[in-house]
Amino acid sequence: MPSSLWPYVTPGIPDELFERLPGIPMSQREIRLLLLSYLRLESDSVLWDVGAGTGTISVEAGLLCSQGHIIAIERDEEVASLIRRNCDRFGVTNVEVVEGSAPDCLKDLPRRPQRVCITGGRSVKAILLEVWQHLPSQGRVVATATSLESLYQLSESFAELQVRNVEVVQSTINRLEKRGMNQVFTASDPIFVLSGEKLE
Repeated sequence: MPSSLWPYVTPGIPDELFERLPGIPMSQREIRLLLLSYLRLESDSVLWDVGAGTGTISVEAGLLCSQGHIIAIERDEEVASLIRRNCDRFGVTNVEVVEGSAPDCLKDLPRRPQRVCITGGRSVKAILLEVWQHLPSQGRVVATATSLESLYQLSESFAELQVRNVEVVQSTINRLEKRGMNQVFTASDPIFVLSGEKLE
């Protein structure tokens, strides 16, 4: 059920409505919209959100997948607590927060995913390789790359795993901000979104 903070069925919760911690990454609203669209969620999807950070993807997915189950994986206890608080803010009850370091903790997760979102983690290649073992046929994976190194690792892994129906988009967001008497466009850091399916 939508909360009073965000009473809409449309995704795209404004960034400022989330509780945040200094230095903890957060997927900006425009990037979240891209990720959610490439995940192709269904009402009962099981989603692993690897490197959940502030929990924005988990919250939005939890609202969209009313009969689904979202598992937010975060290695830091304080950040995991932040995800739980953000779920409470928006009345999301179908998100399970798992404190653990990926890829090691993935093999012990209670539910097999149909969708996986990878936006964090120390070794994106190792995470993707482990995720692939649990993803069923027709399952989808969506991952972000913010550096040349992570883009290379993801591209190489997609090729090795023979990921199908691969899509890659590079997003550059500009937001209008007020500076003194003027309104100027401020660019966000560019990000690559890679997505594909497991077909067996």
